[in-house]
Amino acid sequence: MTEQLDDLAALLRDGEPQRLQQALTEISVGDTVDFLERLGVRDRAVAFRLLPKGVAVEVFDMLDQSLQLEIIEGLKDADVAHFFDSLDPDDRVRLMDEMPASVARQMLRHLDPRERSLTGIVLGYSSGTIGREMSPEFVAIPEQWNAQQALDKIRRAGENAETIYTLPVVDRQRLLKGVVSLRGLLGAEDETPIADLMTEADSVIVDHEAEDAARLCADRKHLAMPVTDKEHRVVGIFTVDDALDILERAESEDAARQGGSEPLHRPYLSTPVLRIMRSRVVWLLVLAVGATLTVQVLDVFESTLESLVVLSLFVPLLIGTGGNTGNQAATTVTRALALGDVGPRDVMRVLWREVRVGATLGATLGTGGFLVAGLVYGWDIGSVIGLTLLAICTMAASAGGLMPLLGKKLGADPAVFANPFISTFVDATGLIVYFLIARAVLGL
Repeated sequence: MTEQLDDLAALLRDGEPQRLQQALTEISVGDTVDFLERLGVRDRAVAFRLLPKGVAVEVFDMLDQSLQLEIIEGLKDADVAHFFDSLDPDDRVRLMDEMPASVARQMLRHLDPRERSLTGIVLGYSSGTIGREMSPEFVAIPEQWNAQQALDKIRRAGENAETIYTLPVVDRQRLLKGVVSLRGLLGAEDETPIADLMTEADSVIVDHEAEDAARLCADRKHLAMPVTDKEHRVVGIFTVDDALDILERAESEDAARQGGSEPLHRPYLSTPVLRIMRSRVVWLLVLAVGATLTVQVLDVFESTLESLVVLSLFVPLLIGTGGNTGNQAATTVTRALALGDVGPRDVMRVLWREVRVGATLGATLGTGGFLVAGLVYGWDIGSVIGLTLLAICTMAASAGGLMPLLGKKLGADPAVFANPFISTFVDATGLIVYFLIARAVLGL
């Protein structure tokens, strides 16, 4: 597939718009999105204008918000209004969050009254909540109806509904009573009461954190979940595709920060080089400052190194093992936090578990280090290496398990407290432990 996309890019570079336009009609919408994501700003605008109008609407809807904004900036006012109006209210709000406020207000004025009202509903909720991600376009089925009445309402709703596969069932006050599936309606007799077809509903409150709601939707394998206000009235619907989008964004952020950089929030090949550099340079500077602690430790124990130079040979091994052990623990606990398996209240249970895991790992690696170093450099050096590995692995696993929980407690991203800082912390403290053990065992 990559070769085909490269061929399309070659047609664009060679200035053959007619052949490119024909080629774009022969590939799927998903492949067209992949092609546009690999282009620069100017080339993407040119290629987008070659798409048939119907295909362009589908492609525009699938692009990242940052790329949608760039395309909008390059279109005429009439085209902008058309593509902006084609979005669902929740997607429209996400795009507006990327726009300057003045441009967003202008876009709202171009919408028809119904779409403006629906968009205003989503805009009314705080950023980061499920209210900001839900769709207010849903079909609610009264509990006193039968299957035929429900199917008639679904047909009338047509394409205006976000989803028809999972439908909230409400009472006369619009309080959520349950959910009914389209499959259940189609398989039932016309006069079957909805009350006999509905099942208990998993729902989320409108001000619930979006990522937690997305995790719940994905974990329980729902196609959609009703969103309610605090009085349990249905105000929207949250679908699995929106849940997957939220989880993808969250996990991209975690992966970037665990690697010591900021998330790009756009496809890699369409990201300018300077933006990639800026996403990394701040963390590199922070880690470089932290690494000076390691230099200070080496300076303090310079006399110890001079008296027995062989100790310096094991420094990379020890700090590398400690950093890897801490990163493993941090990644495991960060993931458990994201899945809801643990929380800040479990700090002592996590600490006790990681102490035991770290000690077991340290004993295993320390035994190997003792034997190898002892056979080559003498058993006194072997003892230093074995004891240091035991101590460093225990300490690193404990710190790695605690830091994400601390980050969560402080309201920060646990990933920020994870791998980058743990590596720096373990490098410095691991060396201190190493030289103190060496002084005690070797009598330096």
